[in-house]
Amino acid sequence: MQQAIRERWGAQPRWVWWVAAVYVAGFVEGAGVHAVDVLSGGLQAYRAWPPASQVLFHALLVLDPLAAVLVARGRPAGPLLGAGIMVSDLVANWWGNWDGLMRHPLDYLQFVGLPVMTLFGLFVFATAAPLRRALRGSARSSRVAADGLAPNAR
Repeated sequence: MQQAIRERWGAQPRWVWWVAAVYVAGFVEGAGVHAVDVLSGGLQAYRAWPPASQVLFHALLVLDPLAAVLVARGRPAGPLLGAGIMVSDLVANWWGNWDGLMRHPLDYLQFVGLPVMTLFGLFVFATAAPLRRALRGSARSSRVAADGLAPNAR
């Protein structure tokens, strides 16, 4: 399995490596934030949020690392899962912070929280399709090489 992962990543252009690295770092950081929240606040860590957001934030303890692992292993499902995570996470966070943002917008101008999460989400949206295409192409190449067939023999 490690050989297949090495072959898959070795054939990728540098931009794919960098984009994947940002995905992995972002989703690992997101999982860490949710883990700290739950460790410090328990299951009621998000009690001030709507119930749907509470469920989502707890689910991100599993989904964020899953997206990071899928991308790190070069799986085409990783960018799709990442985009889905970011859509739901950004909707929940903007919805939950909207009143505060409207009352005190300058409180949200910082290098953590909603602005950084939004920039990461925009990055994921902009790169999910190209990254998935690149990973699909390398997955096909790996299967062909593993089967010992020429690309046109299928």
